Amino acid sequence: MNLMSTRAGHFAPQLGGYEAFVLKVLPPDPPLVKDDEMLKLLSEADRWLGRLDGITRTLPNPDLFVDMYVKKESLLSSQIEGTQASFTDILAYAKRTPTDDQREVSNYVEALHHGLRMIADGLPLCLRLIQAIHGTLLATGRGSERSPGEFRKSQNWIGASGSTLQTAMFVPPCAQEMTEALRALEAFINAEDMLQPLIKIALIHAQFESIHPFLDGNGRVGRLLITFWLVYQKILTRPLLYLSIYFKQHRAEYYDRLMAVRLNGEWEAWVKFFLRGVASVSEDAVTAAEKILQLRAALLGKLETPSCRRHGPRLLEYLFAHPIVTRKDVAGCLGVSSPTAAEIICTFEGLGIVVPANPTAKRNQHYKFAQYLDILEVGTA
Repeated sequence: MNLMSTRAGHFAPQLGGYEAFVLKVLPPDPPLVKDDEMLKLLSEADRWLGRLDGITRTLPNPDLFVDMYVKKESLLSSQIEGTQASFTDILAYAKRTPTDDQREVSNYVEALHHGLRMIADGLPLCLRLIQAIHGTLLATGRGSERSPGEFRKSQNWIGASGSTLQTAMFVPPCAQEMTEALRALEAFINAEDMLQPLIKIALIHAQFESIHPFLDGNGRVGRLLITFWLVYQKILTRPLLYLSIYFKQHRAEYYDRLMAVRLNGEWEAWVKFFLRGVASVSEDAVTAAEKILQLRAALLGKLETPSCRRHGPRLLEYLFAHPIVTRKDVAGCLGVSSPTAAEIICTFEGLGIVVPANPTAKRNQHYKFAQYLDILEVGTA
């Protein structure tokens, strides 16, 4: 371990013969150096975030787009922790007995919505909110035995399977130091200062991950905090920026940058990495929204024939909310008989709008809105 003190903190010997990290309070001291590269990255991230917020206002039903992106983020964030579910699995969650992986992702969706409701009700970003979303995140399934909603009272560590406190890659603060670090982080989150919001949330995320206040779920909660901050600061009107796909694509660098902050105080490199992620993910989300708008316009054009005009547009809008459907779903959505629903599905198949999810199935066939799913599934494999 590096015993030297850095801008981020230092390692202190513990009674068990290991060393745990003691964090310095934020902001960094000496102050962050905002060179030309960082300012350019900040400008680009702000520009793409603005475009993302703007384009969602042009969508016919932006809440549907948000809902799909929430599910995608839930999957990606859980995948970083080892979850093996696919995007199709998550969309089909309500149609079959859930697996542990599906339940884990569903909990993430609920935790995100729970946190947003608390913010909408006027609660600031505080330790109470963090505990509440953690409790929802680990309410059932894997990790539910690891004190959901409670800050840890024992030492944890980060390392490869089989590692110990003595061999771990990183040992977060002991429980007493953790409590002090959390209080300081809460004060920093709600302090009025001159830091640009995107730079501030980059610092908050890294500090939270170094505190590692829970026995499980720290990565997922830390990624949720990014979304909550952007909504809390009114940078986004809807929760549409999710960095899990960027952290997943650059997983090794993500962990290396965090360790470089802890060991060497390299805050500037971490912030630049974070800002690149904001710009990249925002640009990808804008592109996805544009493709969805184009797809919707093209398909509505196909449905202008007399045979499709009655039910076609309504079913198409339903598919944007429910990209995997059964005949029963279609009948319920349109208020038609099962044979009529089968005829409408057949028409949609002929137009290339839906395809059978399992072509060999003889009964209870599911149909996928394949073109839409292709847009949403980018990066989830």
